[in-house]
Amino acid sequence: MALINSKYFFASLIILVALFGVGVEGTVHKVGDSSGWTMMGVDYQAWASSRTFQVGDSLVFEYNNELHDVTEVTPHDFELCDQSNPLARYQTGSDTVTLTKPGFQHFICGVPGHCDIGQKLDILVFPASLGPVAAPVPGPVRSPSSSMSPSPSPLADSPTNAPQFQMGPSPL
Repeated sequence: MALINSKYFFASLIILVALFGVGVEGTVHKVGDSSGWTMMGVDYQAWASSRTFQVGDSLVFEYNNELHDVTEVTPHDFELCDQSNPLARYQTGSDTVTLTKPGFQHFICGVPGHCDIGQKLDILVFPASLGPVAAPVPGPVRSPSSSMSPSPSPLADSPTNAPQFQMGPSPL
């Protein structure tokens, strides 16, 4: 009996992991790769176009906080490089922004002139993937001779009209 219970335990554990994940974390994207968040040498549009962003992912901005910041702005302010009405501002020099909702997100450097010469990033965040399809919950252990089709049973005419399955002898 302990063997059967452990089989159910491990099968259930596998199903729970498939459904909910263990420590489900998204991809970590270091903005600008080894160059980081800077105003020279990185085409952030090209950098972003080579990646897919999903809810649960995070962006890591690494930069010199004496020269730059990270300012999240609206699409309109992104186009104008206007940092005067930020949605969020990060200034530590090593900031992680977790992507929590699908849609476009826009980041600029709020230091005057930096956005105008290309220190800006807009990304499209997709909903989190659904992950693997869950396996069906295991039912009773059946012998090889048992059938998966419903068997006649006095309970077959029960109010639920649910199919009933016949169990074979225990393999133990």
